[in-house]
Amino acid sequence: MTADVIIIGAGIVGLATAFQLSELQPGLRITLIDKEKGPAQHQTGHNSGVIHSGIYYKPGGSKAVHCSQGYKAMLAFCEKYDVPHEICGKVIVATRPEELPRLDEILEKGKANGLQGLQKLGPEATRELEPHVQALASIYVPQAGIVNYATVARAYLQQITQRGAQSVFGAKVLDIQLRPGEATVVTSRGDYRSRLVINCAGLYADKITAMTMPESQVRILPFRGEYYELNPDKQYLVRNLIYPVPNPNFPFLGVHYTRKIGGGIEAGPNAVLAFRREGYSRWDVNAPELAETLAFSGFRKIAARYWRDGLGEMYRSFSKTAFVKALQHLIPEVGEGDLHRGGAGVRAMACAPQGNLIDDFLFLEKQQVINVCNAPSPAATASLAIGETIAMKAMKYL
Repeated sequence: MTADVIIIGAGIVGLATAFQLSELQPGLRITLIDKEKGPAQHQTGHNSGVIHSGIYYKPGGSKAVHCSQGYKAMLAFCEKYDVPHEICGKVIVATRPEELPRLDEILEKGKANGLQGLQKLGPEATRELEPHVQALASIYVPQAGIVNYATVARAYLQQITQRGAQSVFGAKVLDIQLRPGEATVVTSRGDYRSRLVINCAGLYADKITAMTMPESQVRILPFRGEYYELNPDKQYLVRNLIYPVPNPNFPFLGVHYTRKIGGGIEAGPNAVLAFRREGYSRWDVNAPELAETLAFSGFRKIAARYWRDGLGEMYRSFSKTAFVKALQHLIPEVGEGDLHRGGAGVRAMACAPQGNLIDDFLFLEKQQVINVCNAPSPAATASLAIGETIAMKAMKYL
């Protein structure tokens, strides 16, 4: 055996799982395998860098519990290992009368999830926090913060390396072969054997799952989120984090403003179907992957349900004017000349054939294999809590 545990995927969840395993059982032989040249190359390195408070999630649900535990663990980790971060707070802003009841629902969820210091604010009080926001009302969430999750991921990697973990980068997984008491992971850089395999492959989690559980019907749908950045002379318009009240008919939070830990202000993201799983550009197309997505019954059912919202998102992807108009609901002063196109990320959204996006963490297990089939937001914030959950599952097999 080359390892006790092989973890596929060096994103933040895979690295947090390795970290928690090394905490739980020091001396455990861990091998981390990733097809890229280094850690955090995809979802982890392309997100908005927000430390989520957990205000949106169903009280008592898996997301709420993992976010609450992960939030505390993330702050403790950043403090202990000198990872730059800041708890700056955010406002969730209602700009239309029909959003006010939904704002109250969010406030009640936050209180039920144990958040302290939440405040519902009127227009004037909102402007004291964010002077350029147009609001009928808002919620101030003091717990929200900012960090660079790629930096967090590298800190996880540094710690597990010091504890003896092996990292194999540039190794694409081609197959997983299971025999009693042993799993062999076949890669482009050779074969690796272990007692247990943990799949944290993110955008390709379903493909890795199919190697050992071909009966799984869950598929990953890639949704790109594109950002604009405020020009330096307009960054005074945003102090910290400004979010809209989410549209209940669309499974994304909507475009918002985010101050970055390294400086600068991002505006976005939208949510459009990516034409390849790692398609960070509007022009990035992988024909077989796109055909597979379009042929999937779950995607077609989602498209039938959300086609109006989806077309609007696609239009905003190609029209800066339309994108800026969405941002002006929060800050009317923002103009097209105040923004330039920034980066993009791709979300891995797990979907069932029935057409329902899976909105929670999803683990599929069999002897010698744990598949993390869905790890949506707030997975980065909750990474250490998710990693602990996976580590506890792993110990049953070890």
